[in-house]
Amino acid sequence: MKVLAIFDSKNYDNTTSVFEKYNPRAIIMRDGKLAMQRSKNGIYKIPGGGREGEESFLDTLVREVSEETGLVVKASSVYELGEITEIRQDIFKETVKYICHSLFYFCEVEDEQRELNLTASEKEKGYYVEWASPQEIYDNNVALSNEPWIMRDTAFIKMIIDGEVVLPDK
Repeated sequence: MKVLAIFDSKNYDNTTSVFEKYNPRAIIMRDGKLAMQRSKNGIYKIPGGGREGEESFLDTLVREVSEETGLVVKASSVYELGEITEIRQDIFKETVKYICHSLFYFCEVEDEQRELNLTASEKEKGYYVEWASPQEIYDNNVALSNEPWIMRDTAFIKMIIDGEVVLPDK
């Protein structure tokens, strides 16, 4: 997958181990708007997350989208868009260097929407599904958050706005 950006905070000099993960993330567009997770604080997050066990990236993408949005991915529609890699000191363990590969995929979904199956953390943040334009998402997130994972998603949305990432015509 094409690497679109590497965000390296270079704040991990004193780390003694590395935790590396790969997180598929879904870009789902309908009528010019993206399906996003939105927190009760108003911050938008691209649906997706970590693999469980030996899951394939596709299986992870389908499961995460279902859990976080209730939407059902059409597996045959999945198309690679690119990767953003984040490198930093882990926010939970200061002795760990954290490397996260966010793998962005365009995908279409069925018309149906199921009940959300959120994690405790997602429930605490009050996430729900909202459709918003890329410009709305970008403007909102720039004003509200500087958390690394939101900055990553916001940077990817900006790449869509600027035409650096081109979504398939569907």
